[in-house]
Amino acid sequence: MQYSKTIDEMVADGRDKKIIDIRDEEEFQKGSFPGAVNYPWAEFESHIDELKKDVPVYLICYSGKRSEEICEKLTPEGYEIYSIQGGIYNYYLYLMKKPFSDPELLKAKCKSIENSIIKKFRQTIWSQFTKALTTYELIKDGDKIAVCISGGKDSMLMAKLFQELERHGKKNFEVVYMVMNPGYNRINYETIINNARLMDVPITVFDSDIFDVVDSVGNGSPCYLCARM
Repeated sequence: MQYSKTIDEMVADGRDKKIIDIRDEEEFQKGSFPGAVNYPWAEFESHIDELKKDVPVYLICYSGKRSEEICEKLTPEGYEIYSIQGGIYNYYLYLMKKPFSDPELLKAKCKSIENSIIKKFRQTIWSQFTKALTTYELIKDGDKIAVCISGGKDSMLMAKLFQELERHGKKNFEVVYMVMNPGYNRINYETIINNARLMDVPITVFDSDIFDVVDSVGNGSPCYLCARM
């Protein structure tokens, strides 16, 4: 029996349905699918009498495992009940991909970001950036500049600044945008990829074994190793 459904399949189900988040209340309060109710896993049995056999039920947990356990128990009793494949993390991925379904909206958002750099934040960011480059002669003719993107707002902003400079400046240099993947989890990796798409930054991703190297040192913290170096 197939109990799991994707987020897309749940959204496509146009019937009246009940969406239940079975994570702890604290996690539920941080965010869940719109309209979902919270029946924590440990208390779920006390809510079974609130389910209707003629209304499909979709369960969201951390990974899908506990939801499937409930489905295996209640399906034979006549309930139409499904586990959301991949749990809440697949919902987060769904949210991240949603803006990219409309190319025109995506293009407009990118243009808005670029305009804010040149206009809204001209004095506080753009002018300070170009002034520093000129004052300290940071770019020479023929330079090839690598902007390393960590996924944080500072590195993404730096990428857009150099992109705007390349478009509207002297064009006497080449710039590339690089992302090192040291073993990000799927959510963090997709966040970086999607932010780059949103901002129209053509990144090159390369894998690194830095986490393995850190483990071999024994401290377990990349920041600690970097500080030592």
